[in-house]
Amino acid sequence: MNKTTVTRLLGYLKHHMTSVLLSFLLAIVSVAISLYIPVVLGHIVDALIGPGKVDFGYIIPVLTRITLLVCIGATAQYVMGLINNHIVYQVVKDMRCDAFNHLQKLPLRYLDAHGYGETVSIVINDIDQAADGLLLGFTQFFTSIMTIVGTLGFMFSINPQITLIVLILTPLALIVSRFIASRTYNLFKQQSQLRGQQTAVIEEMIGNQKIVQAFSQQKTALNQFDAVNDQLTDVSLKATFFSSLSNPATRFVNATIYAILALVGARSVVSGIISVGSMSSFLSYANQYTKPFNEISGVITELQNSFACCNRVFELISEEPEPSDLGNKELTDPKGDVVMSDVAFSYNPEKSFITDMNLDIRQGQRVALVGPTGCGKTTLINLLMRFYDVDNGYITIDGDQITDMTRKSLRGNIGMVLQDTWLKQGTIRENIAIGKPDATDEEIKKAAKMAHAHSFIRRMADGYDTVITENGGSLSQGQKQLLCISRLMLSLPPILILDEATSSIDTRTELQIQDSFARLMDGKTSFIVAHRLSTIQEADIILVMKDGKIIEKGSHEELLKNQGFYSQLYMSQFEQ
Repeated sequence: MNKTTVTRLLGYLKHHMTSVLLSFLLAIVSVAISLYIPVVLGHIVDALIGPGKVDFGYIIPVLTRITLLVCIGATAQYVMGLINNHIVYQVVKDMRCDAFNHLQKLPLRYLDAHGYGETVSIVINDIDQAADGLLLGFTQFFTSIMTIVGTLGFMFSINPQITLIVLILTPLALIVSRFIASRTYNLFKQQSQLRGQQTAVIEEMIGNQKIVQAFSQQKTALNQFDAVNDQLTDVSLKATFFSSLSNPATRFVNATIYAILALVGARSVVSGIISVGSMSSFLSYANQYTKPFNEISGVITELQNSFACCNRVFELISEEPEPSDLGNKELTDPKGDVVMSDVAFSYNPEKSFITDMNLDIRQGQRVALVGPTGCGKTTLINLLMRFYDVDNGYITIDGDQITDMTRKSLRGNIGMVLQDTWLKQGTIRENIAIGKPDATDEEIKKAAKMAHAHSFIRRMADGYDTVITENGGSLSQGQKQLLCISRLMLSLPPILILDEATSSIDTRTELQIQDSFARLMDGKTSFIVAHRLSTIQEADIILVMKDGKIIEKGSHEELLKNQGFYSQLYMSQFEQ
């Protein structure tokens, strides 16, 4: 069990100390009543002197008092249960809020390295599992500990010698519980990790079902799921098996202790050392004393699972967030001069990618990035947007390093349209107005017309008020891309990034949009990524990239004359 995990859990409990103390007080009341009743019952047994010699005058008032005490104890337990529920679910709520809030601060490097399904599993499933264990712990742990201490005190008051036998035999139950618990924690931790992997596989396969079916990969997807599912089944069975051993094992030990005490107690009664009533009270306490060990063994098993899940949640919350923007300047009205000086970057520290990249782009220039897949085009865009920070060197806009600017202001001045569309659940109007929430209806419609999206929007059931899902619902890929272009036409940022912005649009519409793009890019610094080289011939500068390096630079005509790598790429599109 990780001590850091327990410490952090206690930190969450500090915000609910009033409720914890009240629960503790009610536990004391409940335990005190349950401990007091056996003493009274022992006196009743002693009042049963023999046939025709029962002291009803003593017994009936005592039974009435016992009934009242039982009602008070039951009420205390009920209220304590309500309070414990409140504490646990408030703690779980706080943990989930902290986890989700921290997700907003994590760099893309973390999200790229961890499956979405696994992250979702941590925030939802693991925290739910933690709640189940914590609820059982709060409900039974306090009362069990106090019951053990209280019964020992009462047993010592009745007969210290027999109580010593109980104390000598008690470690047997503890040793058995500890032996089993030490083996279940790692199994529950593996179970939690595999559950996250399973969620990741399911999320990926369902989210990409069209691709799976298009390439007839259903069998591969099933095999991948079965492999994770079989592992999870195996680990879950082992965890359940070992955890289920805990309760019967401790029950066996406790039953053995009880039998020994009954034998010793019977000899003491026969010898006249102790009365029958006192012995019945003692055996009742002995039963109460051993019962919490059975409960605690079950609680410990659940807590092992809970702590394993909490540990994964705290690992997420402990991930290093993006460096703070506090104190950074706001980027306002940039001209668009972009400089990269000795930039080095790698996704994997053990494998270099971009090294010593130098670039000087002036205001209003159209810069095209070309090269084979994986050459670094998108990486360069990620660095400019500060989705990733450079490892060495620096990038400046208008002479100021982008690491000295707030990310919000930097990204607010850069407009992007990517091959992968970004849509949210909401109306088409809301999706277009993401970059300019205060835009009027006329501005939104004008932007849609510039992007040639107005015609298909108007034909939809509710027009601009049509609600779409995150993946665009029934919209085609081209229509989704037109909505993203409309968004760009509305916000009119000073710096543009077009990464295969028209890849899913038909040729006729693409030609019409190119005219709109030309007007939009006039006077603005623009970065254009395209595989179709015919779309970038008008660029002022073409950067040819390969293996993370700029190997050629110049205009379309200059690069063709050089007969280099760009020329080979350009001519290859005409080969049969």
